[in-house]
Amino acid sequence: MIVVAGEALIDLVPHDPGALASLRPALGGGPYNTAVALGRLGSPTAFCSRVSSDAFGEALLDGLRAAGVDVSGVERGAEPTTLAVATIDEQGSAAYSFYVDGTADRLFTAPAALPAGTRAVSFGTCSLVLEPGASAYEELMRTAAGQGVFTALDPNIRAGLIPDADAYRARFLKWLPSVTLLKLSEEDARWLGGTPHEWLAAGPSAVVITRGGDGLTVFTREGAEYSVPGEKVTVVDTIGAGDTVNAALLHGLAAHDALTAEALAGLGTDGWTRLLRFASRAAAITCSRAGAEPPYARELEG
Repeated sequence: MIVVAGEALIDLVPHDPGALASLRPALGGGPYNTAVALGRLGSPTAFCSRVSSDAFGEALLDGLRAAGVDVSGVERGAEPTTLAVATIDEQGSAAYSFYVDGTADRLFTAPAALPAGTRAVSFGTCSLVLEPGASAYEELMRTAAGQGVFTALDPNIRAGLIPDADAYRARFLKWLPSVTLLKLSEEDARWLGGTPHEWLAAGPSAVVITRGGDGLTVFTREGAEYSVPGEKVTVVDTIGAGDTVNAALLHGLAAHDALTAEALAGLGTDGWTRLLRFASRAAAITCSRAGAEPPYARELEG
């Protein structure tokens, strides 16, 4: 079982580029997209969050159930669902503004225990910024790591939600001793201001950097570096691409019984190259269609 912990929200996605384009609601949130992608790939997955009891919240849970994700541990609340308004540029890249005051996912409380059989827990995005829920997710991360559970982190920086950038950067560094696999984009890496080697020294066994259409690179604690090119595809938008990479990495590691720090160290050139190529193919499919629509396992066969 892979547990994904974090927010579920509604993306308001424009039909066309420009600030005044008409919007359509879409199910979203980095952790939510990761959970859906894992479910579609066939990994046993559970979602850990607080979701509104409003109509948007019901739709979010329906989306998880449709992907085969276990939602039995999701907290519910009468507070509204978070909204994220996306703006798409001419290259298909998305920028976001958020409506988060008093929303359900901010009031998450850490569960007493993880589901039986949990092999990994994934964290990231808004859930690690917005208090008081951020501290509860941080507590869950440290608890899971202390129990020897594989932990994955994608900070997925949303700068507009971070009131004190320096304080966030300091907090990020404090998470790293509890992280097994760190994945982030080139843009996130620049914003954070560190290097993969500095982050590896703080705790993670591997750091994966996504480089958009140029592919992915992994840096390992053993000093190795492996890269694969991006898959060529006509980009509709990039919404959910990084979340799909998260899911593909975790799914691939689980399929090869490699959800431990020791197993990561033993992957080597062939293992990492296969895994990164798989993640690159999965993300390319997501980019080829509108919104966060990660692929199903059958779309990646062969």
